[in-house]
This record gives sequence, C-alpha cells and structure tokens, in this order.
Amino acid sequence: MRGAPVPDAVDQITAAWREVRPDVDVSPMEIVARINRLSHLLERELAEFFRGHGLEFWEFDVLATLRRSNDPRGLTAGALNKAAMRTSGAITNRIDRLTAKGLVARIPDPDDRRAIRVNLTPEGLALVDKLLPLHMVNEERLLSALSPTDRDHLNPLLRTLAISLGDTSLT
Repeated sequence: MRGAPVPDAVDQITAAWREVRPDVDVSPMEIVARINRLSHLLERELAEFFRGHGLEFWEFDVLATLRRSNDPRGLTAGALNKAAMRTSGAITNRIDRLTAKGLVARIPDPDDRRAIRVNLTPEGLALVDKLLPLHMVNEERLLSALSPTDRDHLNPLLRTLAISLGDTSLT
C-alpha cells in the first residue's frame, strides 16, 4: 500500500488558488498544468540527451520523421512541416541546417518539377539508426517512476485526450 503522495509544484499552485479563490474549481488545472509542466521537463531531458550526441532534439525529430516514413523518395518540406507541427519557415531553416551538416539532402521530385524532396543521407540514416535504441533506453529511464500497470492505464487516457483535441493524423 502506498503512503500519502508527495506534493508536487501543481499541488502547491492549486492549493494557493483554493486559498485565494475558494469559489473557483481549479481541479482541471491539476491535469492541464501537470501535462504542461511535464512537457517542459521531458523536452529539457530529451534536449540534454541529444546534445550529448551532438544533435538538437529538433534535428533528431526531423531525421526520425524521414526514417520512419520509409519512403526512398524522401518527404516534401510540406509533409515534414505537418509531421513536426512547425511553420514552413521553421522547417525550411531546419532542412538548411541539416543539409549543412550532411545529414539530409534536397532532391528534385521526379513527379513534380516544382517540388523538392528531403531525404536522409547515408550519414543521416546511420545516425538515426544508431540513436533510436539509445533514445528508447533514455525514454524508459524517464518513465521509470511508472509501473507497467501505471503505463497501461495512462497511455489510453492520454490518447483519448489527444484525440479529443484533434490530434488524429500527421497529415
């Protein structure tokens, strides 16, 4: 049997709100604030992990998106943009930086002379394939406070929330 949970930052925030505004139900904040704070904490941890491998987190994200597409023709900047949920200017800048590092290449689209596709270089492919297993070990470390049963309960709840907010497709 577990003892009383240790209060976290959100418990402190909601306790303060309950004291100054007892007329307002702040219970939604307990979930939304935790998800938001966890997002920032996880992003910080992931950024640190990838810095240790000479990459920015966003660089791995682009490389991983290209790798999992499993399309030998590569992806258009628009498809990368949708998968990464970034502006077109941001994705162009990211492609430029990864091209300069020799991890991706821009290739003319054989089906549309106006379009360019982005493809992993052999170096980019080798890097993403090397880092993926290490990344999974790191994510396992980040989730180590949750038992397998906790994860089995949490995952469908998060999926339901994501779907309710419209996150149903990468396209």
